[in-house]
Amino acid sequence: MAGAGVVLAGAVTAVALVAGGSQQESGEDRSERQALVAERGKSVMPFDLEQTTHRFTPTATGGVQDVVADQSGDTEQIGLIRAHLRKEAEAFGRGDFADPARIHGADMPGLAQLRDGHDRTEVRYEERADGATLTYTTKDSALVDALHDWFEAQLGDHGAHAESGH
Repeated sequence: MAGAGVVLAGAVTAVALVAGGSQQESGEDRSERQALVAERGKSVMPFDLEQTTHRFTPTATGGVQDVVADQSGDTEQIGLIRAHLRKEAEAFGRGDFADPARIHGADMPGLAQLRDGHDRTEVRYEERADGATLTYTTKDSALVDALHDWFEAQLGDHGAHAESGH
């Protein structure tokens, strides 16, 4: 697995950091967690969460993570998204998931499995007109499950800044 396009597991963000993270959190707890994740994200993600959207689409062999500018032609946000996802793809390819752990917590769902299985997961970086995409592919069904868990956790933590690509 080589180069700028191949790397492992989801760039930008992940989940479960603060104590809690259970499905049964109250709306207020969830909002507090999302605010905490957004604040921590500022130190990791150079783009503005209020001007961008994360989209997570599980697939049979892994998943697709898009990060896009909300306004077409927003060259500043698009450039920041691309630079960040390129960097993350390289890090994930080495099994380095420090950025998602910094934002969401070291115990976020799927993160340990993705770190341990980085050599069995291909992550391909691609630019798109409004941002960039990371495509995760693996033949290991346990890693597919870990990616899906990781995506689901990010959806919860990013709230209005994320959506499912289902």
